[in-house]
Amino acid sequence: MKILMVCLGNICRSPLAHGVMQHLVEGEGLNWYIDSAGTGGWHVGYPPDPRAIAVAKRYGIDISRQCAQQLHSGHLDTFDLIFTMDRSNLRNVLALAQTPAQRSRIRLFMEDKEVPDPYYDDGLFEPVYQLIETRCRELIEVLKTVK
Repeated sequence: MKILMVCLGNICRSPLAHGVMQHLVEGEGLNWYIDSAGTGGWHVGYPPDPRAIAVAKRYGIDISRQCAQQLHSGHLDTFDLIFTMDRSNLRNVLALAQTPAQRSRIRLFMEDKEVPDPYYDDGLFEPVYQLIETRCRELIEVLKTVK
């Protein structure tokens, strides 16, 4: 299973989702590949936001070596599932899709809710982490039964 987590800049939400999911799947002994990307290219080549790194570290997860990348059309064929953190990014990713197969792989991470962007509010990093961790655990339980 190859999973891509997507947010706007690939420095807050998607790196957290990438790191949490990777940590959890390793703990489950699952041989899945997890990555993340942003629909925007402003932070390409940079590590995650220091606040995202700090909150992940509090839970024993090191995301400091991740490097922001911009989503490109090749991702749509490489990954089995592409999860976006909000509806705006969902629309942007769906706009890149050329085929029904590609569109079928793209989903909102929280199903019917958005993960708030903590970039402009330091106090959101902890609740965002908690949302992401809970959802990653749910997704693993569902996805590990899919062949």
